[in-house]
Amino acid sequence: MAEATSSTRYRVEGMDCPSCATRITSAVRRVPGVKDVSVSVTAGTMTVRHGPDAGIGEAVMRQVGTLGGYSATPLAPRAVPVAEVHDHHGCCGHDHDHHGHGHAKHSHARHDHARGGEAGLHGHLHDHGPVSGPWWRSPRGLLTIGCGLALGAAYLLGKVVPELAGWAFTAAMLVGLVPIARRAFVSAQLGAPFSIEMLMVIAATGATIIGATEEAAAVVLLFLIGELLEGVAAGRARASIQALAKLVPATALLERNGRTEEVPAATLPVGATILIRPGDRIAADGEILEGESAIDEAPVTGESTPKRKSVGDAVFAGTVNGDGVLRLRVTAAAEDNTIARVVRLVEEAQESKAPTERFIDRFSRYYTPAVLLVAALVAVLPPLLGGGAWGEWIYKGLAILLIGCPCALVISTPAAIAAGLSAGARRGLLMKGGAVLEGMGSIDVIALDKTGTLTEGRPVVTDLLAAEGDARGLLSRAAALEAGSSHPLALAILARARADGVSVPPAREASAQGGKGVTGRVGGESLFLGSPAAAASRVALPAIWQDRIEALNGEGKSVSVLLADGRLSGIIAMRDEPREDAKAGLAALKAMGVQPLMLTGDNRRTAEAIGATLGLPVRAELLPEDKQRIVREMQGQGRHVAKVGDGINDAPALAAADIGIAMGGGTDVALETADAAVLHGRVLDLSRMVALSRRTMGNIRQNIAIALGLKAVFLVTTILGITGLWPAILADTGATVLVTANAMRLLAAKL
Repeated sequence: MAEATSSTRYRVEGMDCPSCATRITSAVRRVPGVKDVSVSVTAGTMTVRHGPDAGIGEAVMRQVGTLGGYSATPLAPRAVPVAEVHDHHGCCGHDHDHHGHGHAKHSHARHDHARGGEAGLHGHLHDHGPVSGPWWRSPRGLLTIGCGLALGAAYLLGKVVPELAGWAFTAAMLVGLVPIARRAFVSAQLGAPFSIEMLMVIAATGATIIGATEEAAAVVLLFLIGELLEGVAAGRARASIQALAKLVPATALLERNGRTEEVPAATLPVGATILIRPGDRIAADGEILEGESAIDEAPVTGESTPKRKSVGDAVFAGTVNGDGVLRLRVTAAAEDNTIARVVRLVEEAQESKAPTERFIDRFSRYYTPAVLLVAALVAVLPPLLGGGAWGEWIYKGLAILLIGCPCALVISTPAAIAAGLSAGARRGLLMKGGAVLEGMGSIDVIALDKTGTLTEGRPVVTDLLAAEGDARGLLSRAAALEAGSSHPLALAILARARADGVSVPPAREASAQGGKGVTGRVGGESLFLGSPAAAASRVALPAIWQDRIEALNGEGKSVSVLLADGRLSGIIAMRDEPREDAKAGLAALKAMGVQPLMLTGDNRRTAEAIGATLGLPVRAELLPEDKQRIVREMQGQGRHVAKVGDGINDAPALAAADIGIAMGGGTDVALETADAAVLHGRVLDLSRMVALSRRTMGNIRQNIAIALGLKAVFLVTTILGITGLWPAILADTGATVLVTANAMRLLAAKL
């Protein structure tokens, strides 16, 4: 009979890079009774699958503590999920119905969707602790600055008192090398003696042994700078995921015993009745018992236009109520509402994503031991077997050790990565570390959200069809009715009127007709602007105009009908249009062998219309978990998938993808959950990011060839007695200069 297993989740403090996760994973797996370990650097969590032994929890926490700089505390177990009362698929797939919005009183000022935000950088900051504030105040920044100041002081002291130069440079080297050596020792204890830290220890120690103390100190400083360039804000991603829950308000208005009282939203039980005022964020997943309102679901589904909902419809936590008062029946507890599920999906996706092992770490498993072995054999075998002079061959062995010193090799990859990251950042292409930059070049599928990614994220007027008069008159009267409204479609009409220089006369007796449209008097005429269905209930629409409305709806456009004194005056069509460079950007991706695909929570008709315009396949009416599932399915087919999005609803798929990319002014959560960000919001920048990745990887291959090629040449010449210590020093230093100069070419690369 199989042994029963349990899972325990821990909050891990002090973990801020993939190397930290690897170290913790290796350590915890050695605890007796532990079956498996999954660690999320971004979420700062660890899930441990273990046997029934009650003492395993204490053992796990002790093991994490012995690593130095880390601590683990168990998280409270999640409650058993409440059975879903509503159908999530009901939140998508409806036509855009905007006609129940109000006017001046209907302000969206409280609808504060997080925008912008800084994209943090995943780095290899191993000095543990919270990372906040400017980089120069972080432990890694202070260490790098201290090492640089020590090297500068050593150089000056060497000029003033030359006989102390060697000691001064050795002291400067130790400032940076001691922390590196400590990490190398921990890695060795965990069974990985030839880590990148060990490479640096060997490089610096070898250079010091042969008297190249200045080079040893410089190499340590260069290593610290390279590590620092890879990332200075890893903790921001962790904070942003925890901030997801802030979308749900802290309190709710609970109806109980005939009274309404404010209670913590986290305490709302399933079946409770709550009151939602206009402009409020909804505090729980629920079903409308009374009332009608436009609900902004952009945080959950990415739908660009608020949806009109009434009795019996499902609403979701974190969405925003529009213009009506609602009474809801709570259908999911706080720990299982929509936002909580998104948080859970993000954390699980992060935990299942194994850390990318850097090339130098992998190569060093064989390279460094081989160099040490060759140097020892060269120093010992000729005197023992051939009667050679011990002094001569030990000298050659030291020269080979210096030739094998991985200074150029260690710098080659971080230098190219740092240059590539800098080149991208200058163009608004942010990538969170070398693993992301490397991975971008290998993607073959890119899944893009629609709203705010392929499109501008706001509707615009596309068609003005006047049944009487001209288009300017139609637009003028419609804008008069919409004046003062903050609804997205009303704003589109007002924006078009401003752009066309159309005058907007004052409207009298303007009022919203819930779920139907808006009425008012302009210039003595009685006007109505609303949905085709509402207009048809007031006046019979000619068949030719019904056909035009149907054709516009087929193009994914929302249509408003203007009636004047009971006559059809014209129709206005609006749609969230593709970005100007969307078609060119998708064509560039296809030319690079990357297949684009649209994944959107928007309704199918609108999505397919945009997809047909841009020439790409579409999957529509998707919830966050649907997008994540599709990404997983493509990965299961062996595809390397990038996911592009700009909203919270994209966060789980962004985390699950091989590369997650936040688009433009996306939410903080999208930017922080993603591995990369396109700050200018250009679709063409996605192809530029792929091109930069491929160029950087080519540069890295060149650097490795330079570093290893020079070593191979001088290895032969040293054994033959043609070159000695000083040429070996020059070879290693020269290789370092060459690979750095080659890497810097990326800064001027044209994409």
